[in-house]
Amino acid sequence: MNKKAVIIGGGFGGLAAALRCKKLGFDVTLVERLDMLGGRARVFQRQGYRHDAGPTVITAPFLFEELFNLYNENLKDYLNFVPLDPWYRFYFHNGKTFDYRPSIEDTNEEIRKFDPNDVKGYENLLSTSKEIFKIGFEKLSDKPFSSFWEMAKQVPSLLKLKSYLTVSQLVNSKLKNEFLRKAFSIHPLLVGGNPFTTTSIYALIHYLERKWGVFFCMGGTGKIVSELEKLMIRNKINIIKNSDVDKILVNNKKATGIKLSDGEIIHADAVICNADPPTVYKEMLESKYNRGTMFKPEKYTQYSMGLYVLFFGSKKQYPSVAHHTIWMADRYKELLKDIFESKILTKDFSLYLHRPTATDETFAPSGKDSFYVLCPVPNLQSNVDWDKEGPLLRNRIVKALGDTIMPSLDTNIEADFWMTPEDFKNDYRSMHGAGFSVAPIFSQSAWFRYHNKDKNINNLYFSAAGSHPGAGIPGVLCSAKVIEKLIKKDFGIS
Repeated sequence: MNKKAVIIGGGFGGLAAALRCKKLGFDVTLVERLDMLGGRARVFQRQGYRHDAGPTVITAPFLFEELFNLYNENLKDYLNFVPLDPWYRFYFHNGKTFDYRPSIEDTNEEIRKFDPNDVKGYENLLSTSKEIFKIGFEKLSDKPFSSFWEMAKQVPSLLKLKSYLTVSQLVNSKLKNEFLRKAFSIHPLLVGGNPFTTTSIYALIHYLERKWGVFFCMGGTGKIVSELEKLMIRNKINIIKNSDVDKILVNNKKATGIKLSDGEIIHADAVICNADPPTVYKEMLESKYNRGTMFKPEKYTQYSMGLYVLFFGSKKQYPSVAHHTIWMADRYKELLKDIFESKILTKDFSLYLHRPTATDETFAPSGKDSFYVLCPVPNLQSNVDWDKEGPLLRNRIVKALGDTIMPSLDTNIEADFWMTPEDFKNDYRSMHGAGFSVAPIFSQSAWFRYHNKDKNINNLYFSAAGSHPGAGIPGVLCSAKVIEKLIKKDFGIS
């Protein structure tokens, strides 16, 4: 075909877009600013401990299978996805625990510990989630929304499903127990949303998990990145690391390539951004294009929360700690309001704790455990001094875990370090250091979200957390599928 495509960013959305474009016949170059691929899914190594830096939950493994199948290869020859049980363990402030499990009956048994009447409520929630899934995932997730009318066609279905409700409102209409309400409304936080403002479209995650399960890839998400990189190399995709993009070149309203920070120019017929869309428009394009493709101006745009991520090893193992643990504070709605709306860093917190050594012992030296703790915090639209607050938050988290599910953690922790929203801004060029780009509220979803194709610049595309359909591994992998459809149409590829 003699056409060239350049991909900005080596996160999962960029890797998938590169592989799909190569299969279409493009000569593909991918540019990554860090020294390794993966973006938020990069890997840290410290004193014998390995840490996946970002996503850890695999919920739709077929999306990875598709990428290998494009080249007549079998994912199972390279990667081993193992099912988890429990999927998540919830630890509440009063010491109660709830295991969300693969078997519905096992999950119902856990629900009965809190309120037997909510077993029926959970059945109703799953039924509603399935109906949302049929629209939100099957009809919308891999469809481009370049035109408002493309979304308007789905409005009757969305209204019927009450997508104007928030996730919390939907869950609360089905469940009555306050602890179960918290547990079953938590999913938006995994993609950067406040359950009390995120559109109930994201409740489809309940059925998505039931349909395909929750997995861990042996070797971690870093192993997935490594095998995708090898797949790219086998198929002659050019990969450039340690290179930042200074500018996207535009001529006569057409993207023609990129200029790197060292001055090198890479010409291309298609430019695909896996970078954060608001950063692209503000920092990589001329000011006349800054308006971008968001329905709302920047000053009204809502961003996801920031993330404080504490990585550490422990000199002893904690076998009672599940692979995925959601450690929840007493305050829930009020705490989320402080984080998302008031943008203040409070003394209390809720945590997501990842213990990969529960499944894969290679993440730590023998007899030890590897952990990371993700703590939602305000993004950089707040005035938090992270040089000061970072160490203090580390100590509070260690004490809280040591007082509850990880006794004597303070004397067993080692090789610890952390990332703050400042690091997300500096390492990933994430606007305001937001962990998941723009927030997934209704007025920032589908057509209202950053489009997968710029409306003013031909051949400029987006396959990123901030573009449709949204953040999370399934979201960005589906975003690459949207790009494939748009490029086939634009370049007349059958």
